Order: sequence, then structure tokens, then C-alpha cells
Amino acid sequence: MEKTAQAVRPRTRRGKGGFGLTETGVSIPALLAQNASRLATRHAYREKEFGIWQSWTWAEVAREVEDLALGLIDMGLVPGEHVVISGRNRPRLYMAMVAAQMAGAIPVPLYQDAAVEEIAYQLEHSGAVFAVVGDQEQVDKLIEASGEGAALRRIIYLDPRGLRKYDHTQLLSYAEAQEAGRMAADRLTIELKARLAALEPDSTCVMLYTSGTTGRPKGVVLSNRNVIETARASSEFDNLTTEEEVVAYLPMAWVGDFIFSIGQAYWTGFCVNCPESPDTLTQDLREIGPTYYFAPPRVFEGLLTSVLIRMEDAGRVKRWLFRTFMDHARKVGPALLDDKPIGFTDKLKYRLGHLLIYGPLKNTMGFSHIRVGYTAGEAIGPEIFDFYRGLGINLKQLYGQTEATVFITQQPDHEVRSDTVGVPSPGVELRMSDTGEVFYRSPGTFQCYYRNPDSTAETKDAEGWVATGDAGFIEPETGHLRIIDRAKDVGKLATGGLFAPKYVENKLKFFPNILEAVVFGAGRNRCMAFLNIDLTAVGNWAERNNVAYGSYQELSQNPQVLAMMREHVAAVNRDVARDEMLSGCQIHRFLVLHKQLDADDGELTRTQKVRRKVIGDKFEDLLGALYDGSEEVYTETEVTYEDGRKGQIKATLKIQDAELFTPNSNTRTAAE
Repeated sequence: MEKTAQAVRPRTRRGKGGFGLTETGVSIPALLAQNASRLATRHAYREKEFGIWQSWTWAEVAREVEDLALGLIDMGLVPGEHVVISGRNRPRLYMAMVAAQMAGAIPVPLYQDAAVEEIAYQLEHSGAVFAVVGDQEQVDKLIEASGEGAALRRIIYLDPRGLRKYDHTQLLSYAEAQEAGRMAADRLTIELKARLAALEPDSTCVMLYTSGTTGRPKGVVLSNRNVIETARASSEFDNLTTEEEVVAYLPMAWVGDFIFSIGQAYWTGFCVNCPESPDTLTQDLREIGPTYYFAPPRVFEGLLTSVLIRMEDAGRVKRWLFRTFMDHARKVGPALLDDKPIGFTDKLKYRLGHLLIYGPLKNTMGFSHIRVGYTAGEAIGPEIFDFYRGLGINLKQLYGQTEATVFITQQPDHEVRSDTVGVPSPGVELRMSDTGEVFYRSPGTFQCYYRNPDSTAETKDAEGWVATGDAGFIEPETGHLRIIDRAKDVGKLATGGLFAPKYVENKLKFFPNILEAVVFGAGRNRCMAFLNIDLTAVGNWAERNNVAYGSYQELSQNPQVLAMMREHVAAVNRDVARDEMLSGCQIHRFLVLHKQLDADDGELTRTQKVRRKVIGDKFEDLLGALYDGSEEVYTETEVTYEDGRKGQIKATLKIQDAELFTPNSNTRTAAE
């Protein structure tokens, strides 16, 4: 891995939280023991079930984790073995991860919505011998995925509903596993203490699978040092304390959830709240009022879409008030967050806007008490980012990946911008290759890819520098990192211009009517795009305008909807034309897909990232029609239904020509 000499070393910040542990024996179970002693009566977890919030103190969590760890040892769990965890965010599933660590094993969280084929691969690859899951659905998938001769010996479940008549030679309830641990305490406590004493900073803490945008997911091995050092540094960066309230609703298999809900939670001692279900999340957010919040761009985009839909349904006066005060919020809100001086009249108008618009809107979304908010995973549209900052929400961007234990860069307070991802996180060094690829080195750098030494060597060199696969540059004046796109996606057009598809896609997705966009053009003389309509937003528009439709496919090809998409693409082209470096990325032609891109169909990862090559190959006929000048194209597409069955969707898609603009002006040019 050749790298240039350009490097940025981290800023350091000190804050509150944590206990200053020594290097000897540092582990997540060790942090739990300290929290149980020093924060015994403080809440560690809350969970809403049957409409009522249940809570656990740190002392109660320590007892429950120890009981389960003893139960796992009693059932034959050996140090170094893998334990898969699957289900929605629930305190006892988080406790199961720590119990596995306490017993000397390695937790491997899986995506709860993963297909059986994905689970089968990860079971075989990890060699997992135990599983702790949430409910019958997860049990069914594991039984089907494990097959004959699998290593999986035991499945422990939380919710017994639907499992009464199952063969329980392999199944055991969570309560029974804990009871077995309590019964074996006298016999196994010495063994448990020995396993705890054997845990060291470099012992494996967790194995997390990558999203697999380019192939099979890889098992990323993270040590206790990786997790705890990253949790310490990131907590100090934002002054996180025991007083924070966090809502855990993102997949437990995602590294961000692990670092927020276990790493930082166990370091600082703050409370993790688990909602009752995705359907109740908004209400649960309002009840908890999180102070520290994370969401990927798609969540913020969805919330903004729902807000704009409600505004379209509101009366004329309300719409006028919303637009007037939101225009003002975008102008002065970020400046107020950054403590920059603004005029008395602007400040007074903003306070009035807070009373009438911003305050009620933040309360509706559950964001009234957010002190620090982050978004990451993909680039967020500048307009979306500025919308939330305008409301007075301290939303910041971070840049990271599973291999870094999340944090590579963060945005310090008063240095927040929509066009950068911040400065190196504490302890992180950055370098840029000659080709513009971003490299980093940090205490959070992963140990290896499990059973994949070749990929490990390709990604991490002998000095610990990791290739991110992203292209970007460091601003010499500020030290902020700017990400352009995935390095493999950034290329050249046949005309010689720069091709950066994500830049254009993010602008398209700002429009509430567009859920997803995929832009093509590398090596070609023109850019083309596939669009997905947002069924919620466009369906609401159709209802207001008396437009009848019977399916997503029918609505997506409605002439009025296609006209709406042409307007959105034209607006993006006008904006892109102003960027001298990227003006060649204007979209010449596009079509609206007849189905939503779906992880079950392999078109998105489980973290909702676009698999561009998969989509290009799968819809090769559609892409060909865009480039050969066809006015419409007939296609047949295989889809996966919720129950796993396969089916076919047949459709004739109308191809649209887009308005083009002369670079550095708003002058239209003829579509080629």
C-alpha cells in the first residue's frame, strides 16, 4: 500500500465519563463489574413491552449476565467458541453478548431480517455453536439455516410464543438457561472467575460481519482494546456522561449499534432504551427524549419526507408559517448552534419560530432533548443536513467503518459543515494515497478478517494502515476530510470529466418523492439513472390529487409521476451544472424502476447501501435501453416475497429524457 506523506494527526479532547481503567484485564465484562459497583442503582437498560417501560439497574444487569454466563458454561460453551445473537433490540440480547464474553466466548450478532441463505453462510463461516435469539421467527430461520451436521448445538430463545410444540432437545428458553446458571453457581463460579481473569485488552470482544457491498460479508474481529479505546476517545470527544439517554433501534449486527449501545454505554454508564417495535419508535422517542442520538441518512430523509407530507395536507396559513420560518431557520439556525453573532431582529424571529414551528416539530419527532446527534453510513444531502441544523438540533457527521470500530473522523462543535465529515477522531491518523484513497490508523483498527488472511493483508498493512476504499481529500486550511465517493465508483466519463455518482444520487434523494437513486456513467459519454419513488410520499400526493393506482408498479409509471420525476432531475442537473468539476455528471436519461430496491433481492446491503454492480448486472436490459435511445423497455424481474418465495414482476417502463444545462449557468441545452 503506497501512501503519500500527507497525514493528519488527531486532535485530543477531554471530557467526563468512564473510570480510567488500567491496561490489565480491561474488557467489557470488567466495565460491567465497575458499573455494578459504582452505579449500582442507576438505570442501565429500559425496554418498552406491552406499552409499559421495564428497567434494569447496573447491579441487576450484572446479576442477569452472570447467571446466563454460568448457564452457558454449564451447557458446555468453551472459550473461543462463537455465539450468534439475533433479534430486535432488547436488553437481554445485549446482556447475552456480554455473558458470552464473560464465558470466554465471542458474540456474533446477525441481522434479524437476514435471509436464510445469509444466515447459513455466517453460521458455517463462524462455526457458531450457540445462538441466543428473540422469537420464533429467528428460531425458524436458524433451524433451517443450520441444516445437517452443523456446529450449532443450542438455541436459546427469549419469547416462547409459538414454540411450545417444537422439539426442545436443541431449544432452551432464556429463563431456563439463567436458572441452570444459578443452580450451577456453586460448582462453576471458580471456572467463571478464571475465564474472566483470562480476558485481556487484546482478547476478541466481538465479531461483526461487513455489509458485503462487493461480495460475501467478511467477519471483522474486534478486540476489547479496539472497542474500549474507541468508546473512551469518542465519549470524551462529545463529553458524554452517565446522564445521557440513548435509544437503541438500529440493527444489533451493525458496528454503530454495538459501539453506542455497549461500548460507550459501558464506558460512560449511560442508559440504553429499547423501543417496543419499529411501529412505536416515534412515540417511544418522544417518551424517552434521547440526549444522544444516531441515525443513518435514510432515517433523517424519511422523517423529513413525513414532515413535508403533513405540511402539504395543512392549511394555507400553516404552510406559509412553515415555509417562512424554515427559510429563516436555515439562515440563522446553524449560526446559533455555532455561537456565531446574529442580529437582534433575526434572533427574535428565530425565537418566535421556535415557539410556533421548531419546538413543536422537534417534539413530534422526539428530538426535543438531543444534545449531540450523528449521522453516518452514507453521505447525507446538504439540504437535509441543514434542515435539522436549522431546527437547532446539534446534528453532526462522522465517517467510519466496521474495521475502524466506527470512528475515523468526527465533527467538533462549532466546526460542523455539510460538505465535510470532520477531523480525525482522537487517536486516529489519516493519510491519502497518490490516487486519492483515504487511509487511517487508530487504536480501533480491527485485528483481522476471520478466516481470511488474504483480505486482511489487502486491507491492512504491516504498519497498521487501513485502506478505506473511499476517495477524498484533506482540506489544508482546516484539516477536515471531504469524501467524494467510493474509490471504486469514482471514475472518468468518456469525455474526460470526473464521474462521482453518489454526489448526484444524494441530491436526487433530497426530494421526498425519491427514495433511492442509482447513477451510471463510468467510461461512457453520458450519465443515466434508475430512480425509486417513495411510496409514502407519492402515494400521499396521488391521494390528494385523486390519482387512482392499484400497485407500486402502476403508480411508478403514471404520466404525472414521471413528469414530477423529470422536474426533480432537471433541478438536480441545474445544480450539478454549477459545479465546474462535476458538471459532466448531469443525467441525460432516466427511468423509474418498477420495484423498490430490496436487500432480500440482493440490490441493497442489510445497512441499505446500494450494490451498484449487482443492480447494473441485474438490470442490464434496462441500462442498455437507456443508452441505445429506446423510448420504453419491457422487462421481467425475479423478486423475493416476505415468506421467502420467489416470483416474477413483468413491466414495460417508459424512458425519460432529462433537461440539461450549460456548465456554470442556468441555460438549458438540448438533450442528447
